[in-house]
Formats: sequence, C-alpha cells, structure tokens
Amino acid sequence: MNEAFLKKIARPLIVVATLIWGSTFFILKDTLDDVELMFLLAFRFTFAAVLLALVFWKKWKGIDRSYWWRGGVMGVLLFGAYAVQNYGLMGTTPGKNAFFTAVYCVIVPFLYWLVDRRRPDRFHVLAALLCIAGIGLVSWDGGLALSWGDGMTLCGGFLYACHIIAVSKFSQGRDIFLLTVIQFASTALCCWVGTAFTHGIPADGLPGRAWLVLLYLAVAATSLALLFQNVGQKYTSPSSAAVLLALEAPFGVAFSVAFAGESPTPFMYLGFALIFVAVVCSETKFDFLRRRRARA
Repeated sequence: MNEAFLKKIARPLIVVATLIWGSTFFILKDTLDDVELMFLLAFRFTFAAVLLALVFWKKWKGIDRSYWWRGGVMGVLLFGAYAVQNYGLMGTTPGKNAFFTAVYCVIVPFLYWLVDRRRPDRFHVLAALLCIAGIGLVSWDGGLALSWGDGMTLCGGFLYACHIIAVSKFSQGRDIFLLTVIQFASTALCCWVGTAFTHGIPADGLPGRAWLVLLYLAVAATSLALLFQNVGQKYTSPSSAAVLLALEAPFGVAFSVAFAGESPTPFMYLGFALIFVAVVCSETKFDFLRRRRARA
C-alpha cells in the first residue's frame, strides 16, 4: 500500500479505532457473564490473526527472524494489557474502565525516560498530578473508594503504555501489516494457554448473542481497530497519536451512558475532565494555546 496514502489517513484511522473500542466496553460487561475471558480473547485474536494472514498473504515472502521476536514481544504485552483490563471490567463500571485505561497516555513519557533516558518536563509532571486528582474524583463515593476493578484497570493502562512504546520502537523499518499479524498470533497463543489453565472452553456451547459479540470483537475491535492503531502510530507523531488514542475513553463513557444506563455523578464528570486535560497536557504541552495567543 502506498506510503504517502497511509500517512494521509493515519490520524483518521486512529480516531475510527478509538470509536470502535469505545463501543466495546458495555458490550464486554454483559458478555463476560456468558463467556470466560481467556476464551473470548483467544477466539478474537485467533480469528483476527488468520483473517489478516489471509488478506496480506503476499507479504509473507518478506518475513525475517526479527519480525518474530518483535511481533512476539508486542503480542505478549498486548495480551497482558487486554487480560488485566478486561478482568478489571468485572469489578468496575464500563465508563470508569474506559477512562482509567486512558492513563497510559500520561504514563508513556515516564516509560520513555527509562527506555531512552528522556526526562519528563514540567508538563508531564503536571499531567501526572492532574491524572491522580481525576482518579480520586472518579473514585469518590462519600469516601475514596478505589475498587479492585479500578486498580486492575490502572495496571492494564500501564501495560498498554508498554505496548505503545513497543509498537513505536519495533515498527520502524518493518512492514506494519506483517508485524501486526505476528502480534495477533502471539497474543492468541498466550490466550489459549490462559484458557487451558482457567478451563475456559465452553463445553455446552454459547448463546447466539455471545457468538455475534465474539465476531464483532474479532473483526471490528481486533482485526480492524488494532491494525488501524498500528498503522496510525507508525505514520503519526507520538504526541498526536496519544491524544487521538485518548478519545477511546470519552467514546466508552458515551456508549455506556447511551446504551448501558450508566449514570455518572458530577464528581465523575469532573474527574473524567481532569484525566482528559492531563492527557492533553502530557502530549501537547498546550502548544495550541500558545500558538493562538501568538496570533492574537
């Protein structure tokens, strides 16, 4: 596919990906009552790996050893992030799960400090403080009550940050479509191992609605959305990509309010706003405000 065209559509692809992911939070909340998590993840990533392997079969001739370890690391990190986040969803609301996951955008600069020795500036520190304040407000229920599901979701956000760094570093100079297939296959393998340990393969079958959800997650939320993310990250600056990826959180809350009957409190709205401002602060340093003031 033409490089110039991919660069042109990179940002819209990320936005579409976040919209798809936002629609999955309330769907997953109900589906996890019928389907064991490890089987759900194993199905969606196996289906996605096979589908993309067939779509991009002509690219396999360009594979070398580096693709396997790069895609393998990306896949293991993605498995950890999805597993921890989705287990966390069992102990919190879809809206809070969506927003707590978004803290990866604030965590990324600090992880880059460890990896590339690039020290966070004052904007990153401010973003971290805003994020902590936002988490406190979202968790406020007459007292500071951070549920086990909230805690696991935050851990999932950390793993997503690790995955974002891995994609950014490992995709350079590699075919992103082929790398994505190997990533999916690696994630699927981890999920099937998890399924064996949790005895998650359904013995009596699944309801028809559950199969429809699994197909939606496999095709839209995995094959398309994660591919869109990988392509978008490769051809978009890290700051722009992180802000766009953060749109998953408000989309998740919007879908939860519209279709799952979730009723956020005023404290939650304020907390959500602070977390989103933290993301914008961390990734843009409010440069757009300075440019507007300079033009005035």
